[in-house]
Amino acid sequence: MNFFRLLICALLLSAGGRALAAAPRADAAHDFTAKVIAVLDGDTVLIRRGGVVKIRLAEIDAPEVGHAGMGGQRANPQKAQPFGEISKRSLTGMVLGKQVNVATRAVDQYGRLVAKLSVDGLDVNAEQVRRGMAWAAVGWRQSRHSNHPLLALQADARQARRGLWALDNPVLPGDWRKQHADAFTEKHRTATQTPAGMPSGCGKKQYCSEMRSCEEAKYYLTQCGIRSLDGNGDGLPCEQLCVRTEE
Repeated sequence: MNFFRLLICALLLSAGGRALAAAPRADAAHDFTAKVIAVLDGDTVLIRRGGVVKIRLAEIDAPEVGHAGMGGQRANPQKAQPFGEISKRSLTGMVLGKQVNVATRAVDQYGRLVAKLSVDGLDVNAEQVRRGMAWAAVGWRQSRHSNHPLLALQADARQARRGLWALDNPVLPGDWRKQHADAFTEKHRTATQTPAGMPSGCGKKQYCSEMRSCEEAKYYLTQCGIRSLDGNGDGLPCEQLCVRTEE
């Protein structure tokens, strides 16, 4: 009886070992083909592969479109880094709705696949740099292989003043993110301060007739989310109260 128990255990351990060996490591390089269903910016796309997977293009860094480093806000074209939207359109034209080859390099700290994309034989990452739509990245975005080809493409784009290199002083996306993250933090801190005389939390008030001042109405709209105070959706609560006090 003990012999059969040992035999069963040995078979289970052997099968488990084979299953673990067959499972690919998260950071193992491998290629596959998938359809691009969305382009988020000049170096980030979403693909369909079982579910939705976010891909960060390896070895390049494109201008921001207003979402990164901005406290998780939605992308706002008016707040985008110069050439951010143009870079996004460039990548969109190359890959959106198309089957692309994805050559993965790693998984970054945000859980995104870092990969090189190609479509119809075109190296998409390199093409973004050649067009002046992205920098040849260094640091963690750079693969173990030499980045000299991308740096050469960048130098050529810079000399020809293509894309972002037509700007007098293009700012690296990392520097831009830091500057705007600091600005957002200060703006958010100021916006969320409780006005003088206001309660340190949201009460049960829901109607303009209950507001003592425009300042209180704005507080309940922006900090407590009482949308009934802004009937026409223009961002100004209790028009009769606020217009009267602000004129």
